[in-house]
Amino acid sequence: MSMDQANTPYRVLARKYRPKNFDELIGHEAMVRTLSNALETGRLAHAFILTGTRGIGKTTTARIMARGLNCIGPDGNGGPTVSPCGVCANCVAISEDRHQDVLEMDAASRTGVDDIRELIDGVRYLPTSARFKIYIIDEVHMLSRNAFNALLKTLEEPPEHVKFIFATTEIRKIPVTVLSRCQRFDLKRVDGETLAAYFSTIAEKEQAQVEPDALALIARAAGGSVRDGLSLLDQAIAHGDGAVTALQVRDMLGLADRTRILDLFTLLMEGNIKEALAVLRGQYDSGADPIVIIQDLLELTHWLTSLKVTPEAATNIALAGGEVKRGEELAAKLSMPVLARSWQMLLKGLEEVSHAPMPLAAAEMLLVRMAYVSDLPTPGDLARQLADNPAGSASAAPTVNGGTPSGARGSTAGYPATTSRAAAVALSRAEAAPEAGREARAHLSLVANNDPQPDIQRETEADREPKAEVAESEPEAVKAPLQSMEDVVNLLIDRQDIKLKAEVLNFARPVSFERAVIEFSPAPGAQPDLASRLGRRLREITGELWDVRMTAHAEGAETVAEKRQSDRAAEIAALDAHPAVRNIKSHFPAATIREVRHLGPSLDSMLPDDISGEDDIDDGDIFE
Repeated sequence: MSMDQANTPYRVLARKYRPKNFDELIGHEAMVRTLSNALETGRLAHAFILTGTRGIGKTTTARIMARGLNCIGPDGNGGPTVSPCGVCANCVAISEDRHQDVLEMDAASRTGVDDIRELIDGVRYLPTSARFKIYIIDEVHMLSRNAFNALLKTLEEPPEHVKFIFATTEIRKIPVTVLSRCQRFDLKRVDGETLAAYFSTIAEKEQAQVEPDALALIARAAGGSVRDGLSLLDQAIAHGDGAVTALQVRDMLGLADRTRILDLFTLLMEGNIKEALAVLRGQYDSGADPIVIIQDLLELTHWLTSLKVTPEAATNIALAGGEVKRGEELAAKLSMPVLARSWQMLLKGLEEVSHAPMPLAAAEMLLVRMAYVSDLPTPGDLARQLADNPAGSASAAPTVNGGTPSGARGSTAGYPATTSRAAAVALSRAEAAPEAGREARAHLSLVANNDPQPDIQRETEADREPKAEVAESEPEAVKAPLQSMEDVVNLLIDRQDIKLKAEVLNFARPVSFERAVIEFSPAPGAQPDLASRLGRRLREITGELWDVRMTAHAEGAETVAEKRQSDRAAEIAALDAHPAVRNIKSHFPAATIREVRHLGPSLDSMLPDDISGEDDIDDGDIFE
């Protein structure tokens, strides 16, 4: 190391490699293209607002724009450009943050109306040496309401020599009156593959040996932020002393081994809780945070689900080639309902682990639950089993030791192979319920033996007494099977579920209606969880499993409210055409039918045979 290098203060990578022109800026091609076209056609706005998450280049973009607008070229005769030369006096002064016509203000520390008033007072003066006087306001959402109001008039009609460039991470906090006066650019997160390639070039310039897997981990941890990624890369290079491995990055970030996460998920799906807990403990002992492990399981579940929908999702830079192949094989074995169930359990469990006083213990309990339900059928499978074989196939009700996963399972020897695992679990749970034991065992015996009469006859008077208590907790039977959405609405009215009734009445357009399966398309205004809430409520009321789906790919029929309205209109039209009604309207031309009530016999049955004559009806007989 030379003496000059030793005396030169170190600059972090995020500052050292800050882009100086749009060619060095990554991930924002759409914005560059818009600015290029605007400069070429002379359609340059007077105010710009840049929004996006932290570290994606908002302030850097604003400074590049300032240099491009004021660049005069190496010969001093250039005009506004998206490729500033970087050598002219204006470009150099702006790069060094000393140009007197480019004023950068941090709204987080200067939020008041007095600060804005000072800015407005300087607007009317011409620039001293640059083409435009440019005001860059960072974190503009921090300005007070009065400051925004003071800026509005100047922002709407600024002098020709003034340009405003705003940057913010909270675009929703900006008043719409300000947004409407600015040209908006949304800077998106940079994808992981682009970040990894960019970090690779930085590592080469720094003469650091960084493994591709390590770069992928850093890009993943950056979350689309270039600055965050460069800070992590800076830390990793220092941590590895110029040679960075994936293991070192995992230790530095407290991440779990991706291969072990795949092993952990596979063990959970196999029900092998003993080995799964051992893997979790090993990851924890290696420094991995239990919350991070659950997050990795969530990410893996999402990736496996995406594989079943879009095979191109296999291109995941966080996984090596062999891991991708394992993931594809695992996704092919698992059904979509199982993956969806795993996602819901992990999502709920993540919240529990995050708030638990002992995160590791909470994570272990979550894995135990996942392993125990791994071999249970999904609601759809169970409904199909009951529909295909409602009476069961076993000749006698067997005794089953509780259905537990591998490593904690009791013996199920002697259980007939023809009986489903779901029936075994149901039987074991029924035998473990003391209060409802007699009723549950009687019902299950009916299913298993396909012989209802003997079981009913064997009931004693002592067995009948507890049935009233059981019946109180069981779902009330529906008088008639549900055959239409109208029946569903009437059922919800009977059960006084007014809110859900109103939603089904007005927003559910039936596509298909079968036994225990409802599919509907949403009307405008429908809540996204209407299908799930309706399915749960029908299951509570009827005691049956209902598959309620909401689809946007099919056009449903009229909602119940729309059908009722059209039926009412048709009924009123038919009554209007009736001879008796026409006779009445001949005496009262302004009269209209406002409401139809069915209180007794039909209108035709109440009419005399000679109703057609006008003299047969006396006004006083009909209207008092």
